[in-house]
Amino acid sequence: MTFHENYGILTDVRVLRKQTNSYVFERMKYIKMSKNKPALLMFVRIAILVVILVSCCTYIVLGRDEQISVVKVHFSNDSEVNIFTTKTKIADILADANITLEQDEAVMPGLEENLQDNKEITICKSTDVVEEAVANEQEVNAQSLQDSYANIVEKIETVKEKIPFETIRKSATGTGGKATNMILQKGQDGLKETTYKVKYINEKEVARQEISSVIIKKPVDQIVQVVVNKVTSRDTAPRNIDYSGSTLATKVQGKTPKVVTMNATAYCPCVACCGKTNGITASGAKATQWYTIAAGKNYKIGTIIYIPSLQNEPNGGWFVVQDRGGAISSNRIDIFMNTHSQALQFGRKNLTCYVYE
Repeated sequence: MTFHENYGILTDVRVLRKQTNSYVFERMKYIKMSKNKPALLMFVRIAILVVILVSCCTYIVLGRDEQISVVKVHFSNDSEVNIFTTKTKIADILADANITLEQDEAVMPGLEENLQDNKEITICKSTDVVEEAVANEQEVNAQSLQDSYANIVEKIETVKEKIPFETIRKSATGTGGKATNMILQKGQDGLKETTYKVKYINEKEVARQEISSVIIKKPVDQIVQVVVNKVTSRDTAPRNIDYSGSTLATKVQGKTPKVVTMNATAYCPCVACCGKTNGITASGAKATQWYTIAAGKNYKIGTIIYIPSLQNEPNGGWFVVQDRGGAISSNRIDIFMNTHSQALQFGRKNLTCYVYE
């Protein structure tokens, strides 16, 4: 049977039930005025049975295409009532039960929403709805705040780190030939055990703080004797330097540099290299790649250093001392790089440097 056929039957049954109820009501009024009450009572009983039969037929027809639900309605005065309905929309359910809302009342779920699985409708004062909404919003905000910090983890990590050895150069004067280096004592790296407090957000490291450090093995300095031939001051300065290619070069043009061999490494603005991440140097300026050098205290801040082996880099090999370091000695320099991987890739090497003091 199609939906339209069922709908027609349902309409006919409803009309029949309405007419039967009206007829029974009229006959009840007639009983009060009639003298033959036993016969009329018998008739009324039959009519009531007909009404019950019509109602049963109505629910049978309804049951074919529409599901009957028992909905519990809670009122603001703490009373409640059960409604039998085939509707699903809140507004339709209330209209079918002849329930109207006052101006200061609200309904949950809303009038345009569908009935929820708990089969309950709550009618309450509008102020109660606002207070509940505020409470729910506060609960959601508190939960969101808690979830935003749920992935923050702090760990204590202990790592073993290498302590690079220092190279100490002892100068000696010779004659004839080129300068020669002779290792008097071979250097050995040391080892230290460092404990860090590391903070992770979503498993990504965002901060690292050193808690303690213990030296397991002290480094052994490498001692190198450098034999330098006597030369005149005119021969000290390199003859192939292009002083026009850099602003730093033009500042020292005409000056005689001191030629030294330095052990060069590189560093970046990370916590592991600097203990901070702002990139601010000891001079107060922000470190710049291929410009900033960290040197020992025997070289003043602002000292210009030219490194011929790096003349093909963007700076043409010209650097300025802007930073210090705890492990930077008189014969060491640390060249600033933007990233930690670049610093590691640079490695450690001995470079001839022209120092303009």
